[in-house]
Amino acid sequence: MPTRKLTNEIIAAAVEGYEAQKIRIDGKIAELRAMLPGGSPEAAAAPEEAARKRKVSAAARRRMAIAQKKRRAAIKGGADAEPPAPKEALKPKRRISKKGLARIVAATKKRWAAVRAAKAQQQKATSRKTARKGP
Repeated sequence: MPTRKLTNEIIAAAVEGYEAQKIRIDGKIAELRAMLPGGSPEAAAAPEEAARKRKVSAAARRRMAIAQKKRRAAIKGGADAEPPAPKEALKPKRRISKKGLARIVAATKKRWAAVRAAKAQQQKATSRKTARKGP
C-alpha cells in the first residue's frame, strides 16, 4: 500500500474541516444547555477574561488619604482645616399649633369611625345571608 505524503494544503484543509466541526458541535452544546432548566446559551461560549482591577500606586493612595483627612477635618472643624463658609440664617422650624393638632386628631378619629361602621355593616349583611341559607 502506498503511503501518502501530507502536504501543507492537505493539513490546512484538515484544520479547516475540524474547526467547522468544532463550531457545529459548540452550537449543539449551546442548544442543549439552553434546554436545561436555568441554562443559557452563553454558557457554552468561551469564558471571557474577567475585568482587571486597576491598581493604584502607593503615592496615589497616600494623596487620597491626605485629601480625605482634609475633608473630614473641614467637616469636624479641625485645627488645620479652613473655616467653613458662614451659613445663611436658618428659618425657625415650623411647629403645629395645639388647635391644628386637635383638628387632625378629630378628623382621623372620624375617618376611622366611618371605616369601622362600614365594616360592621358589611359583616351584618354577610351574617344575614348565611342565616337565610340555613336548611
